[in-house]
Amino acid sequence: MDNGFSHRREVCIRRLQRRWPTTIPVHTPMHASSLNQVEVYFSIVQRKALTPNNFRSLAELKDRLLRFQDHYGAVAHPFQWKFTCEDLKTLLSKVQMHEKIFPKAA
Repeated sequence: MDNGFSHRREVCIRRLQRRWPTTIPVHTPMHASSLNQVEVYFSIVQRKALTPNNFRSLAELKDRLLRFQDHYGAVAHPFQWKFTCEDLKTLLSKVQMHEKIFPKAA
């Protein structure tokens, strides 16, 4: 689960485990929303169904969301992540190089 305010407290964990005793909550890192699949889906909905935001009524918005959900359920497939450990190492080395060239401002 994400680290949203309502999910961070021990009371949330106890509430979940009372309802589903075998639940083991796992929090994603604050900086890694891409690991939270619902955040990925919300991002897709925002880009594909809600932009531009020119709905004349809540009923029209609801219709758009429900139609998108049906469409996406039919065409969606698992993501093929392409960012590898080697890509991360390359990116981090570039960041380190820039930090040497451009020291952080005080």
